[in-house]
Amino acid sequence: MKLLTIKRIQQDDCTIGIINFGNNRAYTLELPWKNNAKNISRIPSGRYICSVGYSEKNGDMISVHNAPQRTFIQIHKGNFTRDIEGCILVGDSIKDIDSDGLPDVTNSKNTLDKIISYVGESSFILDIL
Repeated sequence: MKLLTIKRIQQDDCTIGIINFGNNRAYTLELPWKNNAKNISRIPSGRYICSVGYSEKNGDMISVHNAPQRTFIQIHKGNFTRDIEGCILVGDSIKDIDSDGLPDVTNSKNTLDKIISYVGESSFILDIL
């Protein structure tokens, strides 16, 4: 089973991370920590089982299973914190795309496609530190 790791950096208004998969690296964007509250907080650090899937809302995505007291957590495409309801966005860089003073991720769809290609169709482990 493959292992991916996210190392987080907490900000006041968001959480930025680095995700390592194989010899590759990308960036993550999550909501800030707000005691694991649904739709307004990132999920806790921990070890999660994940699988590739598809959702009507987000298209191709990765389901993050067994998040404590949370459901429907995904790694999906998106650029801005306003695209997040507790999930994890991925991109190839961190940049303020829309000049609102908040970090955003760039090239999200291509980055997600690379991660999905790396993990394949099987389940994998995600360690969030």
